[in-house]
Amino acid sequence: MQFSELIIKLGSAVKASSVVTQSQLDPILTGLAPIDAATAGAISYIEGDKFASFVSSTAASALILPMNESIQTQASDRQIAWIAADEPRLLFAQVIKLFYQPFQLPTGIHPSAIVESGVELGTDVSIGAHVVVQAGVKIGNGVTIHPNVVLYPDVQIGDRTILHANCTIHERVRIGANCVIHSGATIGAEGFGFVPTATGWFKMEQAGYTVLEDGVEIGCNSTVDRPAVGETRIGKDTKLDNLVHVGHGCQIGSNCAIAAQVGLAGGVKVGNGVLLAGQVGVANQVTIGDRAIASSKTGIHRNVEPGEIVSGYPAVSHKLWLKTAAIVNRLPEMYQFFKQSQRH
Repeated sequence: MQFSELIIKLGSAVKASSVVTQSQLDPILTGLAPIDAATAGAISYIEGDKFASFVSSTAASALILPMNESIQTQASDRQIAWIAADEPRLLFAQVIKLFYQPFQLPTGIHPSAIVESGVELGTDVSIGAHVVVQAGVKIGNGVTIHPNVVLYPDVQIGDRTILHANCTIHERVRIGANCVIHSGATIGAEGFGFVPTATGWFKMEQAGYTVLEDGVEIGCNSTVDRPAVGETRIGKDTKLDNLVHVGHGCQIGSNCAIAAQVGLAGGVKVGNGVLLAGQVGVANQVTIGDRAIASSKTGIHRNVEPGEIVSGYPAVSHKLWLKTAAIVNRLPEMYQFFKQSQRH
């Protein structure tokens, strides 16, 4: 498509505050590429000053730029068509939708799928090869279930939700509308409930529910456990990366982002808008307040206040952690100084 056509198709995504190249440049765009690997015909983006130097070397035919006149002038001088926006990355995400659509199963039930009696199916449902849907399952309108998915009894799936290949949904699970469960994820499996006795471990049955509200996305090979009683709940529009573990009885708020290899022990409460970076670990029953942030590999053993930023193991204020990290780097030098001072 031509650059001018792209601008038209973006429609309201191109806000009044956006700026479009004033020259007559109107290249044909054939695809997308990262800024450092773009070739002729590609459109790419620059999010901020950190990547501004790529304007002088990229072969892209069009760019999405920040609201920076210097960067814009540089692109114009190189005869690169561009559009500037307050949020270049967001606009680029919207451009991707014009060039790429994810694979979609055809509507209908594959002959090899097993759909037991008593299943409630909405309209325009797609069920792939070797799917197993057990009795008592309720599936909403426009749901897509890719091959080899297993739905245990007493599962409810909301409208337009997508279940990718090889994920497993255990009993007593409620998944809302517009959710995405990626391959290998397991939702509603038994929580880790064992009671110690004099003769060994007594298994506590996990009789609770697992609830994913609308717009939740669960990454590949992640697990969300079912509790003994009550529910494990993930709030609206929260996103989990790959290899995340959510223990039994956890309560996660809305609009959270939880990166890969995070582990939440049982009963953790996470507020709204919380960001947990990769490999964060959270101990039993800890509460994390709204909009708190934990940097990667943080070990959280105490409650975190709303808006607090924590780092390190055990977790401390991020500012304090930066100071201690700077001291750690100087420990060999300080040790040598200490040894020399002892000799005098």
